[in-house]
Amino acid sequence: MANVRIGVMYDRDWAPEGLPGFARRAEALGVDDLWVVEDLGWNGGVSAAAVALGATERLTVGIGIAPAPLRSPALLAMELATLARVFPGRLVAGIGHGVREWMESAGVAPRSPLALLEETITSVRALLRGERVELDGREVRLDGVRLVHPPTRVPPVVAGVVRPRSLELAGRVADGTLIAEGHGPSDLENTRALTAKGGVGPEHTLTVLSFACVGDDPDEVARTLHPHTEGHGAWLGRPQDEVFTVSGTAARAADDVRALRDSGADTVVLRIVGPEPLDQLEALLARLKGWLKG
Repeated sequence: MANVRIGVMYDRDWAPEGLPGFARRAEALGVDDLWVVEDLGWNGGVSAAAVALGATERLTVGIGIAPAPLRSPALLAMELATLARVFPGRLVAGIGHGVREWMESAGVAPRSPLALLEETITSVRALLRGERVELDGREVRLDGVRLVHPPTRVPPVVAGVVRPRSLELAGRVADGTLIAEGHGPSDLENTRALTAKGGVGPEHTLTVLSFACVGDDPDEVARTLHPHTEGHGAWLGRPQDEVFTVSGTAARAADDVRALRDSGADTVVLRIVGPEPLDQLEALLARLKGWLKG
């Protein structure tokens, strides 16, 4: 069976001062990745990634995601390069469109979200490779910018996107694709097809976020998940019962992870809801052990 990485999200609603301890315990439990969030009004993604990297020794830390409209490509590349130099091989940089309403409220909504995302990802990747970037695009202009201290190990830049044209774009310009919560195995075939249409190479990765709740009482698990799947279903435009989750007993949740892996996920990132999220994570990891990387 193919390998799969297991990640855990530090939820945006959790206070930032809890991140170092959470990251250390997650690392001790043996998880592969820790993902932080950058949603408008919550925590900063780059600063949160720095906190998590500094608190741990081996974890890969993912930024999921930096909204392109909020970020100058030059400054974002500078920030990412700093982290990648200090913590080589441990960073994944996610970039996306950002929620349109949030970008409007911040006064940064672009004329062409697709052009902005493509130009941002393309220029950030080039800067991280140490190239001198000249770009006079529809949304981004860089006049001979180059990093003085580019990374010695260039971090992957992944596109956090949902819609078909954006998935094609991800396949064309990014190192990987990050899929939002609620997408299950039945969605991944279409995701792979759309990124392939964009021209993905063999190294292009697929990371899937998923709401998770592990417990032996099915009614309690359902009640805990309900507000999350209800709201996310409305955002995705699908019925609540079609919002995929990794949930139930540890054995059942492990089967959900297996289904994502078998459908093409390279990394599954758990957004754990309910009490004692790290205890839930520990129970699931114990069940996954043995087949996870077999």
